[in-house]
Amino acid sequence: MTTSPYTSQSAFDGSRMRVLLLVDLHEGAQQQFLDAYEQMRDRVASIPGHLGDQVCQSVENPSQWVITSEWETAPPYLAWVNSDDHLETVRPLQRCVKELRSMRYGIVRETGVDRPRAGALQSAPREGDGVIRHALTFTVKPGSESKVAEILAGYAPPESRVDAATRLRRTTLFMHGNRVVRTVEVEGDLTAALRHVSRQPEVRAVEEAINPYLEQDRDLTDPESARNFFIRAAMPPVHHVARGGPEPGDLRREALYYPAKQGCGMALARLLARQDEAAAADPASPVHRSTVFQREDIVVRLIDIQGDPETDPVMALGIQGPRKAAVLARLLDGEALGVAGPLTGARDANRLLAHAGMALITDRRAAQS
Repeated sequence: MTTSPYTSQSAFDGSRMRVLLLVDLHEGAQQQFLDAYEQMRDRVASIPGHLGDQVCQSVENPSQWVITSEWETAPPYLAWVNSDDHLETVRPLQRCVKELRSMRYGIVRETGVDRPRAGALQSAPREGDGVIRHALTFTVKPGSESKVAEILAGYAPPESRVDAATRLRRTTLFMHGNRVVRTVEVEGDLTAALRHVSRQPEVRAVEEAINPYLEQDRDLTDPESARNFFIRAAMPPVHHVARGGPEPGDLRREALYYPAKQGCGMALARLLARQDEAAAADPASPVHRSTVFQREDIVVRLIDIQGDPETDPVMALGIQGPRKAAVLARLLDGEALGVAGPLTGARDANRLLAHAGMALITDRRAAQS
């Protein structure tokens, strides 16, 4: 897939990826950490798309380590890192860790390579808008949806300024049935922003308030339980595209839920990404900006759109053209949405839009964003 000049982020450009895992260990845990790495590296090496890794210890601070890994492309890595298998594989390593940070890079240029390598280089540098996007998703017990929506809509927003370089720009929450999706936009350091938010009293209070309604139990006083919950809830962005030029004043934010058939989540996300790139280049498209989030077979598309999506449901859904609609119908778990069957016309598009649309719970923007 060739990305357009409007794309600031894409897991589908076919380029190799370098992952850096910055690790700060508990005092005296160096050998335990290295033993845990030895146990997991053979498992990681067997993952399709994995090219190799290194573990490095700081020459200045023995408690600081870096694990680097290289992947043919982003999708195999994302499929692995978002799986329960990954969570179980890295569990022994996490017990040694005081602080951990993951950073992901597309490889643009390289030197010293004397033989062909699997995967391609990123064809050109991307230009972004200085905003990092992230999402979390989780489910609540059936029957508790209205109570959870009330809790999530009613809390006081946290302080948006994290530090001199980082600011929480926008937080938007949606629900679809008993599924909650929270998207955040951050200027600066995402890790610092998420840590800042988690420490705010008003956020901690709302997290405790929804605990009894969660389908997945968690104990926020237990670091491992909390970490496992948020790892499983993380839904990374796999594609972001925005039309150039000034932002229209009548944009509205919508979220669409696309549950995929088993094993089809990445393919469905790729289809939507391609459609959004075409829309960004089309002056007639009402979609000004879109982000595709994907975790396993859950795909959510966040769009900033001019006017009511029902005015042009085909463009809003990202299924321009009969072939694209047919492909989406093959990948989509229509029964989960209540729209099983082919997508053959405007009536089907309207029906899908009605079933895929997520209910907006709250949309909070920082001042001067």
